[in-house]
Amino acid sequence: MPAKILVVDDEASIRRLLRNTLERAGYAVVEAADGRDALIRAGAEYPSAILLDLGLPDRDGLGLIPLLLQNSDTVILVVSARDATDEKVAALDLGAHDFVSKPFDTDELLARLRVALRHRGVSETAPKIVRKGDVTIDLDRRLVCRGTVELHLTRKEHDVLALLARHAGRVVTHDRILAVAWAGEDPRVEYLRIVVRNLRQKLEAPGAVGSIIANELGVGYRLRADQ
Repeated sequence: MPAKILVVDDEASIRRLLRNTLERAGYAVVEAADGRDALIRAGAEYPSAILLDLGLPDRDGLGLIPLLLQNSDTVILVVSARDATDEKVAALDLGAHDFVSKPFDTDELLARLRVALRHRGVSETAPKIVRKGDVTIDLDRRLVCRGTVELHLTRKEHDVLALLARHAGRVVTHDRILAVAWAGEDPRVEYLRIVVRNLRQKLEAPGAVGSIIANELGVGYRLRADQ
């Protein structure tokens, strides 16, 4: 059975575009034009993922996120023209998996959806090995290799990388990273930027900044997942 995607948007033209895009990619599609209908459809259809606009006619989409996630393992991708940094951070903190700004590229949207669906149901604490290109991150053994060469990471570098790896393909906000990697300390975003810069120097090929750790400006960082 194809994965079922719930599209929540008050604009019929956007719903039509998303339906055509998703169906061509092999997904089953359900639509909702407002928050009330979204809750009804989500409860009846059990979608694998929800593409959620924030500017709905009957309620703010941010308030829908925790309601849609109740008793459900669905993933939510916010697809909205409201792309201010505080909106993105709020959506992610409320449990959204990702944030795609309108206007969007359909190929990028599909790629992010594939990553979200792979992430669905994976426990944050589940032991695993994450690979990106020639970089291997062994979360259980706290071991990071590039090719066959083991890389030396500081404790902070490993803590930040491990958190990103557990959420590969997903934005992790600055506040979340600081709370985990600098627990009990005086966390500052400047410290995080230094750690990420050092990680990029160790993990990424020269001239390929952002090829493994992507920056979501003003929001956080994402470990790129193979699409």
